[in-house]
Amino acid sequence: MLSYLTRSQRAERSRNPKLHSAHLLILITILRYYQLKRKYDSMNLAANMKIQFRPAQKSDCRVIASLYSISSDGVADYIWTKLAQPGENILDVGQRRYERENSLFSYQNCTLVTLSQDDAETIVGMVVAFPMIVDETAEPEDDPVLAPYSKLEENNSYYICGIALFPDYRNRGIGTQLMRKAEVDAVAKGLTKLSLIVFEQNVAAKRLYERLGYHEVAREPIVPHPLIHYSGDAVLMVKEIG
Repeated sequence: MLSYLTRSQRAERSRNPKLHSAHLLILITILRYYQLKRKYDSMNLAANMKIQFRPAQKSDCRVIASLYSISSDGVADYIWTKLAQPGENILDVGQRRYERENSLFSYQNCTLVTLSQDDAETIVGMVVAFPMIVDETAEPEDDPVLAPYSKLEENNSYYICGIALFPDYRNRGIGTQLMRKAEVDAVAKGLTKLSLIVFEQNVAAKRLYERLGYHEVAREPIVPHPLIHYSGDAVLMVKEIG
């Protein structure tokens, strides 16, 4: 906005700091207005649409990869970068891996949350979860960046390995509904507890899990890497439901 001032106006602005400040305030106010408008337009859209859960399909794997990348705060990006073939980007790798069947990291273990209106469906989030059976005979993880997470496993739990919403659909209770859906699925599978890993510095997520009844049972220091978004500790949290 300031770039469209005339030469005389710019000269006046330079002579009058208060005028300069007023222009900045107007610009900030306009930007804030459009930010709030976008937020409330999104809220109104969600309010007028029906929230549904459905099992993921193979055709959803690209969006699953995008959401899982968000949920892992860099861990998936680290893994997928190592697995990328020539010409692949990280989402190509994530899509390829989630297209597999009879694997833990498969679309078959993913539930999508959608907003539907008329015949249109919008995928807004997902949860990936599966029964965690710890293999005591397995070789230790030899990648130092991934080793801390491999130590944070709760045997015979329903492990929520990824949960995410796209930014426009956060802070309106959908994430809590996804967590409740995971509890229902855990009970259906005959499990009496759920587990997940959260970064201690992800304060908002950790508070949500605590509010939902999860408690800390173990933690491991994170091995720093440029792709990992947080430092400090990774925390294993568990909720008993039986």
